[in-house]
Amino acid sequence: MVHHYNEFELVFRHCDVDGDGKISPKELQHCVKMVCGDEISPKEVEDIVYSLDSDGDGFLGLDDFVGLVKSTGEEEKMKDLKEAFGMYAMDGGEGITPWSLQRMLNRLDELKTIDECTVMISHFDLNCDGVLHFEEFVIMMQ
Repeated sequence: MVHHYNEFELVFRHCDVDGDGKISPKELQHCVKMVCGDEISPKEVEDIVYSLDSDGDGFLGLDDFVGLVKSTGEEEKMKDLKEAFGMYAMDGGEGITPWSLQRMLNRLDELKTIDECTVMISHFDLNCDGVLHFEEFVIMMQ
C-alpha cells in the first residue's frame, strides 16, 4: 500500500531527524533554522513545545506540529490583513469609510461612486455604523 503524505507530514518527517515520530525541542530548533533561516533560543523553543504538547511528553506529535504550522500561518495572514486594512482606512482612521474605499479603489483603477462604495461597505458593516472596522474587514476578506 502506498501512503500519501500531506505537506505537514512531509515537513514533520523532515524535522523528525531521529525518526521516532516526535519532534524534540532540539529538533524543532534545528528545523526552524533550516526551514526559516531564523535563530530561535532553547528557551523559546521549549516554550513553544510546552504550549503545544497535547500529551505532556515534552515532544511534538504530528497533530501538535500541524497546530504550530497552522497558527504561524494565521499570524502571517493577520499581519497582511492589518497592512491591507491600513491602506484602505487611510488618514489614520479607525475604519474604512465609503470615501477611503473609493479613493483606494480609484488607485487600483476600479472606479466606483460613493453610493457603490456605501453599498459594498453595508454588506459587511455588522454594527451598521457606516464604517468597516478591522473585524468586519477580516470577515469580508475570508
